[in-house]
Amino acid sequence: MTNTNQDGIQLLAFVISVCLAVCFSVGFAASDLVRLEPAFSGFEIELDERINPNDASSASLVRLPGIGVSRAAAIVACRENFSEQNGNKPAFKNCDDLQKVKGIGPKTAQNISQWLKFE
Repeated sequence: MTNTNQDGIQLLAFVISVCLAVCFSVGFAASDLVRLEPAFSGFEIELDERINPNDASSASLVRLPGIGVSRAAAIVACRENFSEQNGNKPAFKNCDDLQKVKGIGPKTAQNISQWLKFE
């Protein structure tokens, strides 16, 4: 074998070994992520106390499951519109009243009911 052929074979062996190392690294990283998934799937939001949607800020409402920034803003807007038209009466008397807000249906209202209080 000539020196040039031997250098080519060594280079090929090096490239193959680097590719295998990368593949194993990705495989191990992926297996760790798969193992961590069950820990995240049981993730629940814990709140110090229940939230009153009649006076809660958007930041507080966003902490509820299924309520993002736009839905929280819609809740606040609905509440403010109701207050303008009806004085000091609360806009939401129960979870079903939240269905007046665009984007909140029966399932979402049911899912967040345990974290809400109406006073």
